[in-house]
Amino acid sequence: MQLSALDLSPVTGEATQAEAVRQTIEVAKAAERLGYHRFWLAEHHNIQSLGSPNPEILIAAISQVTSRIRLGSGGVMLVNYSPLKVAETFMELEALAPGRIDLGLGRALGADARTGGALRSVGSDAFPQYFQLLAAWLLDASGKVPIPENHPIHDIKANPSGPSHPDVFVLCTSEESASFAAIMGVGMVFAEFIARTEAGPAIAAYRRSFVPSAFRQTPWAGTAVVAYAGETAEAGWRGDAPRRAGTVSMLSGRRRRFTDIEGAEAFLAEWKGTPLLAEVEGRSLAGDGAFVRSRLEAKAQAADADEVFVMATGPSLEARIASLELIKTP
Repeated sequence: MQLSALDLSPVTGEATQAEAVRQTIEVAKAAERLGYHRFWLAEHHNIQSLGSPNPEILIAAISQVTSRIRLGSGGVMLVNYSPLKVAETFMELEALAPGRIDLGLGRALGADARTGGALRSVGSDAFPQYFQLLAAWLLDASGKVPIPENHPIHDIKANPSGPSHPDVFVLCTSEESASFAAIMGVGMVFAEFIARTEAGPAIAAYRRSFVPSAFRQTPWAGTAVVAYAGETAEAGWRGDAPRRAGTVSMLSGRRRRFTDIEGAEAFLAEWKGTPLLAEVEGRSLAGDGAFVRSRLEAKAQAADADEVFVMATGPSLEARIASLELIKTP
């Protein structure tokens, strides 16, 4: 099983958002040391429990303190930005760390509608058009497929040009988005922790519809899940309490952050016996390292996934790193 890590820069304990951003760099260095294949960063706006709205800045910083692990966005919310600017940003990241950069693209806003308006987002309906413009600029900048002279953007270049471009992926939560990734001939990652459903049907739809492209000749599919491992099954379940409490709070429309395990457990006790808590706990993957690893392997096999992304979660920086180590080490 190929394992990678996904980090949302969670604000744990009494840390500030600024500290959460710096902690992500430490998690990335640990992920490389532990042998994870990729380390992806997410984009979220106006969410107080998450620190980083700019994965590209963290990718640049982490590229200078790592040497092997692939670095990418999981993802850039493309409709919030100019496709040309995204192409330029990721070609520059590719110049900083050649052959190590992934560009994962999301169709959503990474924010509520009002915050999306403040970002001047054009909305998810524009994603296919934005994607095609971005793809054209990346392939042109790398010299792989020049933009034809009769194309309206043929004389607009995404700098810096170079001999390579980032690998491109679409983040998916449905069979529809998976099929789009397939038709575009790029990789896909199913965000199981957002969709709250298994990845298998979306990955199957992707593999059925895949069309080879200048980006990729064969299909590649990953799935992203939340998992937390402790030294014992009890420690793993208890250490996951702040995340479960935060999820229940978000799904109930009263988003809040839990700074300690005790407070999270007290909140969860208030929801005992409710369908919402039952759903959240039923989808939670927490325990000791061997249990979590075996469940991830089963998920990868059942979904026919080439890679599994594990969200680097936990009640503290030390716990997040320890969890990644317990999951990775047999």
